[in-house]
Amino acid sequence: MSALRVLVVDDEAITRQGVRMILDHDDGIEVVGEATDGAEAVQQARDLLPDVVLLDIRMPGMNGLEAIVPIVATGARVLVLTTYDVDENMYRAFRAGASGFVLKTAHPEDLVYAVRVVARGDALVEPGISRRLVERFVARTPDRRRAPWVGRLTERESDVLKEMARGSSNAEIARTLHISEATVKTHVTAVLAKLQVRDRLQAVVVAYESGFVSVT
Repeated sequence: MSALRVLVVDDEAITRQGVRMILDHDDGIEVVGEATDGAEAVQQARDLLPDVVLLDIRMPGMNGLEAIVPIVATGARVLVLTTYDVDENMYRAFRAGASGFVLKTAHPEDLVYAVRVVARGDALVEPGISRRLVERFVARTPDRRRAPWVGRLTERESDVLKEMARGSSNAEIARTLHISEATVKTHVTAVLAKLQVRDRLQAVVVAYESGFVSVT
């Protein structure tokens, strides 16, 4: 299996070097490039075709938020590097297509784990953080245009989406709905396709913004 290709984007050289050192110690990950702002990140994503882009949001010039959409368009998955926990920029990053975030203070093994999780197509966000994101920001940014997407779901797919919105894992959903984990995975795949999103977190955002589930 070929190594995961990673692009590191941060305007601080010490951060880029630290991240590169951590990732270069893993035989299954290759840092293929570095960028110092959003514009450079977009260009390198197009030229280098990385699997994952580790992206800082706050940078001079073209910032990370502006770069997410064109980076995702290249096929790369975006993992946000941040010094913060939950703020509005984080929510905007997920809406733009980011698949997760990792704190700059994370342990080396957690950074490697984050890259691998995002690379395989999963969203990386703790259920508690996911809940805080929607509670703080979704209610202020409703998007009822997404409601018809939710209307395409079958009854069982709707049940799965509700459990996803609660932050349940596949194993927890399986126990709650009395179905196998394999069946849950099939339903999750169908939900993502019908909602036209790339990962679980974005599916949860659609569920709240459309009014399918509500903040209680």
